[in-house]
Amino acid sequence: MSDLPANKPRRWVIWLPLALFLGFVVLVMIGLFRPADRNVASALVGKPMPEFSLPPALPGRPGLDSKLLANGKPHLVNIFASWCVPCRVEAPQLAALAKAGVPIEGISVRDTTENLQAFLQQNGDPYQRIGADDDGQVQLALGSSGVPETYVIDGKGTIVYQHIGEIRPEHLGLLLDKLKEAGR
Repeated sequence: MSDLPANKPRRWVIWLPLALFLGFVVLVMIGLFRPADRNVASALVGKPMPEFSLPPALPGRPGLDSKLLANGKPHLVNIFASWCVPCRVEAPQLAALAKAGVPIEGISVRDTTENLQAFLQQNGDPYQRIGADDDGQVQLALGSSGVPETYVIDGKGTIVYQHIGEIRPEHLGLLLDKLKEAGR
């Protein structure tokens, strides 16, 4: 039989609330110093491009059809909009990629012809084709969380890489490497 009276609590039980509180504080501190990644990656990386056929975003220019992306050559598909400030930031990098011979296809999201023309006039036009995704359905089908986003598509029409956010100068090497891998 125990020497403790039945109504006297064990010593560790007294310290349990303090230990639980300290554990909670540690978890909160970890969350503050190592915040979660807010980017939403597409579940389609490694899978075929969803089927779509977008009308031309500009008169006299071709639209974009997913079947064109399975022509045996890698492509860059850039989702952008004239109202998107980071899209202006990435414009020089897209121009550099196009100058290097990279085929860039555009998907213009929820835009007007006039605004898109002004955007391309001001920031350059690296696109071979631009499809108008006026209701954002293709953007959603790709699992895109916003603009800009860029996808590397291999010659079979499979998404092999997703770049979330604007393309900065330091990203060019990575994108060129991903395109080279996609061409093998």
